[in-house]
Amino acid sequence: MDFKGIIIEESLKDTSVLKAVKIVKTVIEKTSEKHRTPWLVQWTVHNVEISEDKIDKICEKLQKSLDPEHEWYIDLKNNKYEISIFRDEVTKRRVYNYNFN
Repeated sequence: MDFKGIIIEESLKDTSVLKAVKIVKTVIEKTSEKHRTPWLVQWTVHNVEISEDKIDKICEKLQKSLDPEHEWYIDLKNNKYEISIFRDEVTKRRVYNYNFN
């Protein structure tokens, strides 16, 4: 199952990593106070998909590509796992879907 998530292009110091992911949709939005990024005028928001067989390699590339001057992160998930990518670590957590019906 593919991983899905959002990558904000402005969070990356090296945007070439975007060539390694499938971009499903892109929306450009003007920033406001709620974005908490006063140094930016806009966010380029990419909805992405990454195949499970490539996820580890791409997570490593994304981690290395994050802007070192600000506290950005990327979340990706599929029906089994949630992955959070920060500059200093990548965490992968198992997702448990309980159905009590």
